[in-house]
Formats: sequence, C-alpha cells, structure tokens
Amino acid sequence: MNILVVGHFCLDIIHPQEGPRTESYGGIYYSMVALAGLLGKNGTVIPVFGVNKHDYGPLVDHLKEFQNIDPSGIFKFEGPTNTVELFYDKQGRNEKSTHIAQPIPYQKIRRYLSVDGILLNMISGFDVSLETLDHMRMTVRSHSIPLHLDYHSLTLGVKEDHGRFRRAVDEWRRWAFMIETVQLNEEEIAGLSAQRMPEKELAGHLLTLGVKGVVVTKGDRGATIYWNEKKKVTVADVPAARNGRVADTTGCGDVFGAAFFLKYLKSQELLASARVANSVAARRIEEIGSGQLYRQLAGMVIE
Repeated sequence: MNILVVGHFCLDIIHPQEGPRTESYGGIYYSMVALAGLLGKNGTVIPVFGVNKHDYGPLVDHLKEFQNIDPSGIFKFEGPTNTVELFYDKQGRNEKSTHIAQPIPYQKIRRYLSVDGILLNMISGFDVSLETLDHMRMTVRSHSIPLHLDYHSLTLGVKEDHGRFRRAVDEWRRWAFMIETVQLNEEEIAGLSAQRMPEKELAGHLLTLGVKGVVVTKGDRGATIYWNEKKKVTVADVPAARNGRVADTTGCGDVFGAAFFLKYLKSQELLASARVANSVAARRIEEIGSGQLYRQLAGMVIE
C-alpha cells in the first residue's frame, strides 16, 4: 500500500507549561512518520513538501532511518523553512507561525498521484491552493483513489505578530467537494462557516458534497463521527483511549488522522478507524516532541 502525504513541514519550538523548551521536526512530519510506523513493512509513505536548501540534506539523511518513507517528493527552496512556536499554559495553546512557505505546486504533486490513498493536511493553512486541490481530485477521481482532508490551519488567519486567530473559511464547501473523509477539531468545525451552524448541521452540509465521513476530534473526549445512512445524518461518539501520562499534545490530531485514514483505507469502516486512531493518538501524547514518535508506535502496525 502506497500513501501520498501532502502538507507543510515545520520546525517546531515547543514551550511547555513546565520545563525547558524543546525543538523538533513538526507539521507534516507527524503524519508521515506515524504512517510509516503504522504501515511497517506493508507499504510506503510518499511525502511531498519543500524545505530550505540548507535543511534538505539533514532531513533526508534523517528519513533514511525509516525504510518505508520515499523522500523523492521532498524539494528545496531558497526561503526559510516554516517555523512554529507553540506556547502551552493552563488556558491551552497559543501558536505563532513564521516563515510560512509558499503553497506546494501541483507540478510537484502530480507525478505521485498513482497511490492507494492521499492524505492532505493543511498544516499552515497555505499548504496547497484550492486550484491545486481541484487538479488533484479531478486527476484521481476516475481511479477512485480516496482523499482525506484535515482542514487544520485552513481555519486560521495570521496576525502581524505571527500569532494565529480563528476565522471562517469562505469556500469551505468547495474544499470538501469530492473528498472521501474530512477531519476537524471541535473549534475548527465551530468556526468553519461564517454562519456559525451547530456541529451536526454543518457536518450534514459537508456530507451533501460527496463526503463519506466527517471526523470531529475532541481531545480527551475522543471523537464524533458523522455519516449518511438512508439519507439521514447519523452520529456516533467514539470515546478516547486511556493513556498514561500527558506530556505533549503537539501533533496529536495529525497522528490521529494518519491512523484513521490508514485503517479506513484497509477497512472502509468509519467507527473502527476512529477507535484505532484514538488508541494511536493516546500513545503519541506520552512524549514531548516528535523525536520518539516512530518508536512510540512500534508494534501498533495496522492490519
């Protein structure tokens, strides 16, 4: 099984509520390494994104540790690599994004579209243009290749001080059109439309666009899944898995999405996929940063 992963790569600077700051790879790194660990010997992950030319060599050398990540889609650019500072306190998380990269061009993605599934994670919110997504889905439509979209930072604007703020997405319907499964957290779906619809109502609108499943992640409360059954919107809550300590929730949604999509590709079962994803995400939060992610997921290969 080959899975294409598209989204911006980041250098994360994490400021925890307690303890020293840490620096690690972030952004789409969580998605691709989670998939690599969960696929094991059963497939290949093909990431497509760009990094600064000076960061390219060390990153590609690092990815050689993972025998099932194909780095041929990673490209160099002149500007700085995305940098994200994450500040955690009792109120939650604040984020500052600097050096946001240009959108990934369709020409960089096109050659890799003959795969079993495509995971598009809008890490920065500027990862691909809507026109690029249109090209992607029209190219794969006749081959029935599933596409999973995580709206993620598409719902965030950027302030002058590089802080992020919640905003409605003007063309949220067009982003979801012909997408197999879409993912949002509860804040993202609440602010997706300027009309501020209730969660179930907005999920129902998404399901009219050809979407087969809407996944709303809810942290330690698990996830809510929406789908159509006999022309009616059906909803089910999937409780979170029990975990040990909570060290760092950075990338938790990205890891959830990777696990969900992989299980869905293998089973076509929304609820089973959400249960597996909750278990994988619970393992992720036990360590700070992304350095131990592959090791954390060892032994959790999804069949």
